[in-house]
Amino acid sequence: MSDKKIKVTLVKSVIGTRKDHRATVRGLGLRRLHHSVELQDTPEIRGMITKVAYLLKCEA
Repeated sequence: MSDKKIKVTLVKSVIGTRKDHRATVRGLGLRRLHHSVELQDTPEIRGMITKVAYLLKCEA
């Protein structure tokens, strides 16, 4: 299992976005604007990030 991490920050509000996009943001563990989390770099997480990329900022 890889030990690589991705730091993800919510930089745009989820107000007015699709319900499944809000659920994806919550699934990533993001609760409020400018909240950051470190996540495992897996294909599943990458897919979630890609889905709501317009709301996030990512760092390696």
